[in-house]
Amino acid sequence: MPKHPDHLRPVEAGQAPAHHPGPVAGPNGAAIEQWTDQYFLKTKAVVRKFGDARVTYAIFMRRPVISAPRLAIDWLNAMATERGTEFQIDLRYAEGRWVGAGEPLMYVTGSLIHLSDLETILLQKLGPACVAAFNAFTMCSDLPRVAFLAMEARHCAGLEMAEIMAYAASVGSDRARRKVNAVGFIGNATEATAHYFGQDHAMGTMPHALVGYAGSTLRAAEMFHETFPDQAMTVLVDYFGREVTDGLTVARRFAHLASQGKLSVRLDTPGSRFIEGLDPSASYAVLDRNVPDAIRGYRNETELRHLVGAGVSAAAVWHLREALDREGFQKVKIVVSSGFDPAKCKVMAEANAPIDVVGTGSFLPQRWTETYATADIIEYDGARRVKIGREFLFRK
Repeated sequence: MPKHPDHLRPVEAGQAPAHHPGPVAGPNGAAIEQWTDQYFLKTKAVVRKFGDARVTYAIFMRRPVISAPRLAIDWLNAMATERGTEFQIDLRYAEGRWVGAGEPLMYVTGSLIHLSDLETILLQKLGPACVAAFNAFTMCSDLPRVAFLAMEARHCAGLEMAEIMAYAASVGSDRARRKVNAVGFIGNATEATAHYFGQDHAMGTMPHALVGYAGSTLRAAEMFHETFPDQAMTVLVDYFGREVTDGLTVARRFAHLASQGKLSVRLDTPGSRFIEGLDPSASYAVLDRNVPDAIRGYRNETELRHLVGAGVSAAAVWHLREALDREGFQKVKIVVSSGFDPAKCKVMAEANAPIDVVGTGSFLPQRWTETYATADIIEYDGARRVKIGREFLFRK
């Protein structure tokens, strides 16, 4: 098991960009009492009355994850400074490392008085980030030639979660770059967290609301281009259920952008219908023309839906690609969104779907119970002691 110094070492080359304070760093000062579990506050009061102890916490998770500890450690160090104390942080798995179930990510040593009321908030910042990083790594690894855009912000429960999730995506993406030379996440949808992806600004062009406002897909594209004439353009083509027709119409109108590779069409077709020109039988046919092996193995119901079902399926992407190529628009890129979680990305990889960019927030943990980080004290004033059944947490 790798061991690192008693503090979070500087981020190495190839890792995510250095952290800059986000919109919400987390509670401090008196606010901690409002947001931590009451029994920790009572523990703190008892220890004040009967004498402090120097303790060591082991912090672990019950499932494999990718280590994403930076925001938790930044906050813990800030609390130490605020309280005029010092915490030793023995980070066992550097940022971006794979961590097995039950293996301590880190050991934190310091005053029980100062640590006892910090546990709740510390774990909130650690567990979800590690699971989201694992998901992002899996998705980027399965589709290594595809660029990803993080669009998780509107699915988050507040600003602090949005920052944690953006950070996590950058950590998982960076690991995929190192391991399989993946393109990974190239940016995200909000300015506040763009720095995690090495960007000065967020990315994005138009939502469905703009198409509805314009009254047609083509007019939405024209309005966007007139407003942002120097920017590459991604046009949503599913609003009116004419993905192919509207995609080709926009490509013809903006042939100069298309020829320069500065035009993309985005599929976000809902799962309640097939894209224009497809039905179940046509979906099988398009895959048979392009990737026949993808439909000849055993598939469960979910995999079949991703391959040949309604919405943004592998067949849908191939169908749109065929239509664009037939008219000479080989340089028009295809952007996809709508539920691109690890399972869907894996199926798209198996179907070799001609995707250029995935816009997704579906690296967010789906089962929140898997995000629970746990902390147990394993040493009191140097004496090893932990509740029965957690002896595996002792430092090796």
